[in-house]
Amino acid sequence: METFAVLDDGSERTILLHAAAQQLKLQGQPEDLILRTVRQDQQVLHGTTVSFTVSPVSHPHKKYHIQHAFTAERLSLAEHTYPVAFLQKKYRHLAGLPLQQMDKVQPVLLIGSDYPHLLTPVEPVRLGPPGGPAAVKTRLGWTLQGPTQEVRRELSTHQCFFTSVLPNTDLFAHVERLWQMDVIPYRNNKIVTRSKLDKEAISLLQENTVRVEVQGTMRYATPLLRMQSMPCLNMPKEAVLPQLRSVERRLLKNPEQASAYQAEITRLKEAGYVAKLEPREADCSKESWYIPHHMVQHNNKNRVVYNCSFQFEGHSLNDFLLPGPTLSPSLLAVLLRFREHPVAISSDIRGMFHQVRLLPGDMPLLRFLWRDLKPYLPPDVYQWQVLPFGTTCSPCCASYALQTHVINHSQPGDRFREVIEKSFYVDNCLHSLHSPREAKDLVDGLCALLASGGFELRQWASNCPSVITHLPPESRSSTCELWLSQDQQDVHESTLGLQWHCQTDTLRYKHRARSSAPVTMRHIYRVLASQYDPLGYIIPYTTRAKILVQRLWDKKRDWDDPHLPEDLLALWHEWEKELSGLEEISLARCYSLSEVDHASCKYEIHIFCDASEQAYGSVAYLRIEHKEGEVEVAFVAARSRVAPRKQQSIPRLELCAALSGAQLSQLLNTELTVPIHSTTLWSDSTTVLMWLTSSSCRYKVFVGTRVAEIQEMTASAVWRYVRSSDNPADDITRGKSLQNLSKDNRWSQGPSFLKLPSESWPEQPHLAAEGPNSELRQSSFSVLVTTTAPSAKLQHFNTLTECMNAYGQELHGAAYTSSAELQKDVQRAVLRQAQAESFPEELRLLMSGKSVSSKSRLLTLSPELDAATGLIRVGGRLRHCEVLEADTIHPVVLDPRHPVTLLIIRDYDERLHHPGTERLFAEIRRTYWILRGREAIRRYQHQCTECKKWRGRPEVPLMADLPLTRQRYFRPVFYSTGMDCFGPFVIKIGRRNEKRWGIVFKCMTTRAVHLDLLSSIDSDSFLMALRRFIARRGNPHELLCDQGTNFKGGERELNEAFAALQSELQNYLAVQQIKFIYNPPSAPHFGGCWEREIRSIKAALKVTIGAQTVTEEVLRTVLIEVEGILNSKPLGYTSSDVADLDPITPFCFLIGRRDASLPQVVYEDSEILSRRRWRHSQLLAEHFWRHFLKYYLPDLQARQKWKTEKRTLEIGDVVMIVDPQLPRALWPVGRITQVFPGADGRVRTANVEVKGKTYTRIVARLIQLPALPEDE
Repeated sequence: METFAVLDDGSERTILLHAAAQQLKLQGQPEDLILRTVRQDQQVLHGTTVSFTVSPVSHPHKKYHIQHAFTAERLSLAEHTYPVAFLQKKYRHLAGLPLQQMDKVQPVLLIGSDYPHLLTPVEPVRLGPPGGPAAVKTRLGWTLQGPTQEVRRELSTHQCFFTSVLPNTDLFAHVERLWQMDVIPYRNNKIVTRSKLDKEAISLLQENTVRVEVQGTMRYATPLLRMQSMPCLNMPKEAVLPQLRSVERRLLKNPEQASAYQAEITRLKEAGYVAKLEPREADCSKESWYIPHHMVQHNNKNRVVYNCSFQFEGHSLNDFLLPGPTLSPSLLAVLLRFREHPVAISSDIRGMFHQVRLLPGDMPLLRFLWRDLKPYLPPDVYQWQVLPFGTTCSPCCASYALQTHVINHSQPGDRFREVIEKSFYVDNCLHSLHSPREAKDLVDGLCALLASGGFELRQWASNCPSVITHLPPESRSSTCELWLSQDQQDVHESTLGLQWHCQTDTLRYKHRARSSAPVTMRHIYRVLASQYDPLGYIIPYTTRAKILVQRLWDKKRDWDDPHLPEDLLALWHEWEKELSGLEEISLARCYSLSEVDHASCKYEIHIFCDASEQAYGSVAYLRIEHKEGEVEVAFVAARSRVAPRKQQSIPRLELCAALSGAQLSQLLNTELTVPIHSTTLWSDSTTVLMWLTSSSCRYKVFVGTRVAEIQEMTASAVWRYVRSSDNPADDITRGKSLQNLSKDNRWSQGPSFLKLPSESWPEQPHLAAEGPNSELRQSSFSVLVTTTAPSAKLQHFNTLTECMNAYGQELHGAAYTSSAELQKDVQRAVLRQAQAESFPEELRLLMSGKSVSSKSRLLTLSPELDAATGLIRVGGRLRHCEVLEADTIHPVVLDPRHPVTLLIIRDYDERLHHPGTERLFAEIRRTYWILRGREAIRRYQHQCTECKKWRGRPEVPLMADLPLTRQRYFRPVFYSTGMDCFGPFVIKIGRRNEKRWGIVFKCMTTRAVHLDLLSSIDSDSFLMALRRFIARRGNPHELLCDQGTNFKGGERELNEAFAALQSELQNYLAVQQIKFIYNPPSAPHFGGCWEREIRSIKAALKVTIGAQTVTEEVLRTVLIEVEGILNSKPLGYTSSDVADLDPITPFCFLIGRRDASLPQVVYEDSEILSRRRWRHSQLLAEHFWRHFLKYYLPDLQARQKWKTEKRTLEIGDVVMIVDPQLPRALWPVGRITQVFPGADGRVRTANVEVKGKTYTRIVARLIQLPALPEDE
């Protein structure tokens, strides 16, 4: 098609007449487009997006691609008539030009500024006299611009027919970002690695970031994050000339804006952020890219914006730059930590991007044109020296430079470093601390640290004026200056989209005035997106609007359709009317309104979840329980989502709410720095609570995947039931007005039961065993049963012989015979499979002739691949040794945990009859090199029954607490008594020798000893000794005694005497009301109290009597003297300082003085009947007891042995009974049938069944063995 086109640099989009597109049979995607004229008239066009090529008539071989052109039903352009012959005759500069004659021509194509290379002149413009037309040659041919006398039309107009075109595809992206604000920025532990492009960006920064000196200050210089596929970019400056002219025309009409624009450019030049280039310097660079700029008015402030997304020939600079990873913490995390402590500070870095320099090689890509608003002059070329606003990589580069400086100038764990890493969101700092002094030190430290890197902190604000009053006024926030000067009472500081009122220390929301524009879908989205709520406090209010938007979406209305359904329009007006009350909503910045001591406070997170047919969400509260018992509950954060358009069941939506709560829980536990004692999640759905206690694989995909994700983030025990009436998340699903949110209620303060003790919280209901059957996964299985031999799985065999036979059958079939050669082949095949499963990467590298990697476990062994066997062997350093066999010099390498390794260790262990670790290790090392071989052998021997029999030891439980029998304070001596017999001793009577036995009675509390002599070991002799003891020492309350099984050798008759004595002794003690207690058999340490005294007695007798035979009278005398010695032993520590009190001894309780050699107190005859002597004895007794409790008893606190917990024996355990009288090989093996826990719950005695008989033994005499089959 041959036609005429209008070139319009005022239009942002190329437009083709719909009739022409049909004639060319062009097809494209439907699109809606907004068209605005210079009169601000707005019109919605419906068309399609098409692509085609254009060529100049004079050079048809030159083709220029037009992509994403919009088709319109009409262009509203007037007919054009140009008498070319008349004009060329009248104007000399037009003579000879190949201009096309026009007579009532209607253009069908308008080419806009999205293709600037077609609008840019390729030759100097031919200008005529003032008021005459100008001729401009473009790539599409010659055009005429300007007026003529006859016809006031123009072929190539530069008036603004179209000022802006907003495609709806961009609008969809804005809507997607709006819904993404509801996503909880939790961290999934499974997805922690950066993407390939992010790694590439970080690598560029690590390799090219340097420090440079600028005007005496050291600053950081970073590269632009270029993609690897980025070509050499070259853009002629003429490509952005139309934009410069458009900006100049706009500014010249508004002197105020023009002055601000010029002042900004001047400021950039004076600060050294941009540099003016000489023409020769601008033309000699290998690559260059020019950035158009314009002014944007935001919040009554004019800002110069540099459009790095401007496209030239279909690409922009940002298309070739990597955005890089997000190096700052999430905005929500910064706000959460900002609310933790009572003293808060805020600041930002002055022009953070402009403090980071560019590398010289990147500067030519960031150029722009400017000529100080003098359109008659050629434009000057300026070049950025620092990171500008607008490049997609600037945030990442600036954050990297900041963090690099902090890392290089601080130590790990440094508080300044931690604040910058966790409390800086790009250039904004929000932090809270415990005290003003701590905050002031932090402010000074941060300023000094960042200043050394060229970053200046300014706009300081705090709720505590003393923190920032020492700073210069230019470093303080202007709003805080008003507060400090008391010129204004209620001032606020903007903090990441919220208003922080420093004086009241509250967070509030910004109010946007209602617009008078017609209510359309676009208007509703614009208003809804302007309600910025990072903490989610007004979610019950905004969720109402989101539900309304979803209902409008279902009506399939166009973005600019003003005719919305009346019922929905009424709901919108009601919602929008409430916006005026947004300024009344306030939230306490600090979680606690009182002084908080973290050491004495208990912090708990409580998250509530709920869902309805329209929405679901979760809300979190922080419960602070003070030491005095006071409880505070503070709102933390909330998130909600509109229910999917595809209808889901209520239990499924409740599960989605639970998932939202689990994600919120993980976020809070990760980001909050206060010590969290516990986290509880609440739901009013018993179905969801039942699902969370079940296996996720039982359910269909929707339920199963969400249950699995929740179970991965939380434990089922932290989930509890709450009634709907007490669930604040119910406000999310039902919605609330702003007026209700401004009051104290369950939404702002949590449910009332949180302020009660945990015992008063809602009880957990009984959960059904099964949920809805519709959610259960139904699976079918196909089973194939064959009779062929199973495949040889190495982990399925118990012995190496079984493994070899099975593997041989698999390799050679029925023809396999156990010959020596075949055994070797099978053994090598088994080892090859084991190595292939254990060292796949090393095997691959060695087979390809390469060395193993530096991270390989085999690196120190210099592994080699045996070409003959295909096995990996140790290369080592002994290859020249002549005294060792080849297999010992180059043993086969094995993994310590592979099943084949276990089979080899077991085979060697059984063949060598269970030797020790070192012997077994040495034998195996002759053929195999097992990594960490000793560890693998010990691990096997710990499970081997035979090895355990020969080397196992009893595991004695933790030493028990002091028994009650040793704590009978303020009781008579020998109230609790332990007794035992010892001997025999040979005495002489006349010319014959007879035997005598000793008996010891030991007070369990005071450690007093009573010794006596037995003439025989019959019942009468023992009972007479007991009667003598009672007559001399008093009636004991309880007697403790061994069962006699611990006696040895020559004391056999003493054992028999005890057995015969039991019945008669029991009768006598019953009459005397004495409680008799037997210790378990073979438990000498249960009677250690008196066993130690017997040892001392025997030692004293050995020294005194020796080997001679004495008379009975001498023996009795010596025993009584030994008794006196034992009763005079000090209890506890004996001080060498004469000023200290004398140590207490058992004699203190027996005779009232510490030693029998000390004189007794003498009383006169007249005072014998008085109370003085009785009072003196009572005072002495009380003094001795208090001395006993104060100086001796505390020494018994520490455990001298058996200090660690051991595994508790259980019923069914297989044990071996230690019997010192037998060789270890004959120690009996049995199974525990009953256990007897002590007062502390630890098992210390057990019944063991051995060959049908039951024995009672203490745990210290039992060695646990690995479980054995019943037949063994």
